[in-house]
Amino acid sequence: MASVDTSLHAKTTGAAAAFAADHASEHPLKLYGGWFCPFVQRAWIVMHEKNISHQYIEINPYKKAPEFLALNPRGLVPTLAVPVAENGRVQKPLYESLVICEFLDEAFRDDVAAVDGVQGENHGKSLLPEGPYERARCRLWIDHISNKIIPAFYKFIQHTPDKDYSIEDVRSSFHAQIRPFVKEMGPANEGPWFLGQRFSLVDVMLAPWAKRLFLIDYYKPGGVGIPSSGQGGEDEEIWKRWRVWFKAITDRQSVKDTWSDDDMYIAAYKRYAEDTTQSEVGQATRRGEKLP
Repeated sequence: MASVDTSLHAKTTGAAAAFAADHASEHPLKLYGGWFCPFVQRAWIVMHEKNISHQYIEINPYKKAPEFLALNPRGLVPTLAVPVAENGRVQKPLYESLVICEFLDEAFRDDVAAVDGVQGENHGKSLLPEGPYERARCRLWIDHISNKIIPAFYKFIQHTPDKDYSIEDVRSSFHAQIRPFVKEMGPANEGPWFLGQRFSLVDVMLAPWAKRLFLIDYYKPGGVGIPSSGQGGEDEEIWKRWRVWFKAITDRQSVKDTWSDDDMYIAAYKRYAEDTTQSEVGQATRRGEKLP
């Protein structure tokens, strides 16, 4: 996540505030985050899913603590401080949400040894399949999420009437990135997730933006525009499958527990909707560049 607008509210609210409070105590594994950031929510969902003990530290966008900047001089969240000594006093940083999520998934499994003395138990199995082909296929579609769907989301929410392309154009482009992703999902009768019955890292990677789609409905004329039941034409089965996944992911406990109150996001994303945000993501979208 890039730099933030300094008018952002400084603390979690709602369910996320309760989850943050449960993870406020000193712990050698520390996640530095911001409630407003979907990239942070990715990491927090994995920690929730895998029951990982940690300390959550909300970063104040007005004043970043020296110990945080020592870990990540760019001051970006999420940043994970990983203990590399048994006493937890020596920490090394990880950043980039996908890297953090894959590290947490690999390090905290019931079938591997404790990592640097911080692993507990009941972490469950990996959020990626066991077979090398299926793991690689998941990574292909994680890449599609990161490099196709998410940029289309930001272009959508940052659309303003003065652009040289229409809101219908960005809506159509967003749908065009969703459809091939949905086509790769397992049959709904096997389960709602990308892999069917098995919840995976693929689902986690898109979950924060699925939760934020209501912002497009709130701010943009015509909203997201996903066809309602029976209105999908030749793509009816695709949109039916999307609705199954969407309901399941937005109802997932780990997603709900890492979510602040809706009105906080409405306020936080107003600058995106007006295309005045100074975040690095917003600026890259404005310039038509790859997201940082």
